[in-house]
Amino acid sequence: MKAFVVEKYGKDGLRAADIPQPTVGDTDVLVRVSAASVNPLDKMVRDGEFKQLLKYRRPFVLGHDVSGVVTQVGRAVSGFKMGDEVYARPRDLRIGTFAEYIAIDHEDVALKPTSLTLHEAAAVPLVALAAWQTLVDLAKVKPGQKVLVHAGAGGLGSTVVQLAKHLGAYVATTAHTSDVDRVRDLGADEVIDFTQIDFSDVLSGYDMVLDSLGGANLEKSLTVLKPGGLAISVVGPPDPAFAAQLGQPVLRPVMALLSRKVRRRARKLGVRYSFFFMRASGAQLRELAALYDAGSLRPVLDERTFPFEQTAEALAHVEQGKARGKIVITMDGTTK
Repeated sequence: MKAFVVEKYGKDGLRAADIPQPTVGDTDVLVRVSAASVNPLDKMVRDGEFKQLLKYRRPFVLGHDVSGVVTQVGRAVSGFKMGDEVYARPRDLRIGTFAEYIAIDHEDVALKPTSLTLHEAAAVPLVALAAWQTLVDLAKVKPGQKVLVHAGAGGLGSTVVQLAKHLGAYVATTAHTSDVDRVRDLGADEVIDFTQIDFSDVLSGYDMVLDSLGGANLEKSLTVLKPGGLAISVVGPPDPAFAAQLGQPVLRPVMALLSRKVRRRARKLGVRYSFFFMRASGAQLRELAALYDAGSLRPVLDERTFPFEQTAEALAHVEQGKARGKIVITMDGTTK
C-alpha cells in the first residue's frame, strides 16, 4: 500500500513509500482510509521532538487523525463489522493515518457522527478528544465558570470554545483581527484581538486557561486566573504527572525540572499548572459523536483540502501558519 513514512527525523524526513498492508491483531479493526487530517503534533513527531518519550521504530507511518471504512475485524472484536464508517485518533506508537490502510485497536475507534461526511469526520478526533479531556476530565468545567482559550480560531481552539460553551462556561478567546467574527460565531462571549490588546491587561478572575502557545504567553496566562485556577498547556513544559501518564515514573524528576519555573510561578500566584498530552479513547469519541449530531459541536475546516499524493505539502501548509481550520487529506482525490 502507499503511505507517507518518517524515514529520519527532521523537516525533510517524510517520504512517500510502498509498504505492506498492516496485519490485523485479535483486538484490531482494519480501516480503509477515506481521509486524514494534519495536526501540529504530526510536525513535532516527524521532527523527533518526542523521540525520548515515544520510541517509534523508523521508518514509521505518520498521521494521528483518520476516518474510513472497516474492511476487517479481529477475532476478539464484537463492536464493529465490515462496512462501518468510523473515525479515530489511534493510540501513540500505533499512529499511521497517512496511508491507504491502518490497523487500529478497537478501543480507540468509534462510529463516525452520522451528520458528518467522512472528510469532515477526519478533522475531528484529536482536537475533540483534547477538548473533552482538558475541559471535562482535567479542569472539570462547570456552568458559570470562566474559561480563556488561546488561538480560538485554530483547530484545537475552535473546538474547545464550542465545548466550553456547551458545558455552560463563559468563554473568552484570543484571535487575529481577521478571525474575530469567526470565533464569535463559534460562541465566544469575549474576543481579544491580540494584534491590538494584551489579554493580560483586560482579563482576570478566570477558572481555567488553555494555552497552545507557551513561553511568555503561558506566563501571562497564569496572571489572569483566580486563586486556585488552572492553566493547562498543550505545548509544555511537561510536568511530573506526564511521566505517570507515559507509565515512566523514572522520568518524574526530569519532568519536574523542566517545569520547575512555571510551577513555582503558579504557586506564587496561588494558581495551578498542568501539562496536557491527549490519549486515545473510542468511548469518548462516541460521546463526542452525539454532540456533533446534536449540533452542539461542528468541525472547523480550512477552505483547502489536499489529495493524498500531496500529504507533504499539506503538512508544510500547516507548518507555515497558512491554515485557517483543520487541513484534510483525501484519499479519493476530492479537493477544494
